[in-house]
Amino acid sequence: MNSYLSSEHIILETRGQAGLITLNRAQALNALSLPMIRSIMAALQAWKANSDIKLVAIRGMGKDTSQPGGVSPFGVFCAGGDIRYFHRAIAAGDPSIEDFFTEEYALNHLIHNYPKPYIAFMDGVVMGGGMGISQGAAYRIVTERTKMAMPETAIGLFPDVGGGYFLSRCPGRVGEYLALTGIVINDAQAMQYALADYTLESESLSALWESLATQSFHNEIEVKRFVQQYFLSKMQSGPEKEEGAFDRRMRDFKTAESAIRPLIDHHFSHETVHEVIQSLESSTNEWAQDTAKKLRQKSPLMLAVSLEQIHRARSMRLADNLRMERGIVRHCFHTVHLQRAGLATETMEGIRATAVDKDHAPRWNPERIEEVTSAMVHPFFASPWPTLAHPLRDLL
Repeated sequence: MNSYLSSEHIILETRGQAGLITLNRAQALNALSLPMIRSIMAALQAWKANSDIKLVAIRGMGKDTSQPGGVSPFGVFCAGGDIRYFHRAIAAGDPSIEDFFTEEYALNHLIHNYPKPYIAFMDGVVMGGGMGISQGAAYRIVTERTKMAMPETAIGLFPDVGGGYFLSRCPGRVGEYLALTGIVINDAQAMQYALADYTLESESLSALWESLATQSFHNEIEVKRFVQQYFLSKMQSGPEKEEGAFDRRMRDFKTAESAIRPLIDHHFSHETVHEVIQSLESSTNEWAQDTAKKLRQKSPLMLAVSLEQIHRARSMRLADNLRMERGIVRHCFHTVHLQRAGLATETMEGIRATAVDKDHAPRWNPERIEEVTSAMVHPFFASPWPTLAHPLRDLL
């Protein structure tokens, strides 16, 4: 039995044995709002309890450039949370911003622990909150159009939505590198960095989406077998086959990675951002010098917080990591230990420069990495709530 429900910016369908979610806010790159988060959560909870649903798949609607205001399936997944809303909410004293982060992190936790196969079609832009609703998927599918990043340090924030958990589990010191630089990576890099499971040419996405909705599965194990066999059939298995586009991207990436990866692991292995930047700037390597310049543009304070976050998260369970991040984000908007609130916080300044005034000239405080002290950083990791009052206390 098929059903279809469209709310503002979210399309929910049940087709066959599949629960299908389409983010439908293409003009804003499917940036997540609180109503969108609530719609996804409600659908996942309902499908979790529905024995007829054997799998869930999620995708984003992209812009159709062939017609004004047109949209088409795929092309964009999700660019993250709606940071303009963050700015408006804090400026107006709107308490719903507290609900946004609590409910978003609870959704991230549910996805990581979802009992049925959850399949994320990570086509196009996948950043910030988009990573939060895809990294916990059983199957994370990327394409040649994938542009993946956790760019939060550029807006005076940190890689949240479970970023501490999944970035810290990247190989070597890649997690620290991605968290601090916010660099955009492609499908080959995502696969190599353990942030994706399969790659598929974008032109084939619709066929797989339709197959998931029309196949008959007796149980979730059959879903998993279908997905694995589907991608196995796409893999090249003999020397007589021509090198595909993805294989070329992976080959090119591995060639570059053989030179860069040792540098990542060396320079980003330090305990503090000050030591990281010293290490990079003392190198004569062009990549190291360029990376140092990128870091100099980010919020010095939030670089330090982000590095500490990754270090701590490496030994944490997901639920504990999300509780930690919920506390950090509260401090980002109410930085009591630095006597900053409202528009005066580092995060609000970063959002102002990026998305409100768009002058791209944030006035960071402190201005330089060398000025950041542990007394500025460590209070971000003190919970604003007693244990039994934490908004995510029930996560297991």
